[in-house]
Amino acid sequence: MDSVLRDKKAIIIFILPVLIIYIGIIVFPMFASVYYSTLSWDGIGEKTFVGINNYIALFFNGDPFNRAIVNSFLLALSSVFVQLPIALLLALMLAKGVRFESFYRTVYFIPVMLSSVVIGHLWKRIYHPTLGLLNELLSSIGLEAWTKAWLGDMSTAMVAVFIPIIWQWIGYHMLLMYAAAKAVPNEFREAAIVDGASEFKIATKVIIPLMKPVLKVCVILAVIGSFKAFDLIYVLTRGGPVYTTEVPSTMMINTIFHSYQYGYGSAMAIFIVIECLLFTLIIQKANRNKNITY
Repeated sequence: MDSVLRDKKAIIIFILPVLIIYIGIIVFPMFASVYYSTLSWDGIGEKTFVGINNYIALFFNGDPFNRAIVNSFLLALSSVFVQLPIALLLALMLAKGVRFESFYRTVYFIPVMLSSVVIGHLWKRIYHPTLGLLNELLSSIGLEAWTKAWLGDMSTAMVAVFIPIIWQWIGYHMLLMYAAAKAVPNEFREAAIVDGASEFKIATKVIIPLMKPVLKVCVILAVIGSFKAFDLIYVLTRGGPVYTTEVPSTMMINTIFHSYQYGYGSAMAIFIVIECLLFTLIIQKANRNKNITY
């Protein structure tokens, strides 16, 4: 093994196929998108170079892209302040040791394993205005006045879309946090119990501080996932009604494949990439200089 690791030719032979695939499906399309974003092009006809005009138009031409950005930020905030606390609570409860622990862990993770398209169609049935489970439930308990077209009503569409997204990924973050909580040595918990600490104190003063590296990763994943959310939203509403649930990724798809504005849509794609990178750096910077104390 050591001889293979010292053989540069062998290393190149093993790395080259993966490197070629990576360049082909990641690097080249990214640079191609940067190039397309500087053009006015319908995907077929003549290309016209427009420089940064597409990027300027993203924010100043009065289209709903600004609203799409706001929606993605709202989803990110919901993920960080609703999804992650629920995942943390479940992780701490399971890590403490409960009966049927492995069963609950598996059940909470099942939505993560399901296709987002399947989940989208499932929740469309739940939200159906006449046959949906939600309206049927409300009617059965005497709340007919509350029934509505949840995905078609501008006042409820965004919340109705956010709920399945948050629900799907709670189990993913729960599993990461659960593994981190399980890795905390039992001696710390036992010492805290001897000192008379309550379960709440043990969780907030002992276990959670030791989980900070994993919590930071979960925050990054939640924020990035919110900024590039697409499939569930597209299946449920396609960005409607009247751009109420539009996010940059759904607007990008509609712009490129429905409006045939490849240059403008590519500018949206580059914006999403830059946005994800920027907030990843901000989150890492915010936590870099914080020392963990026990």
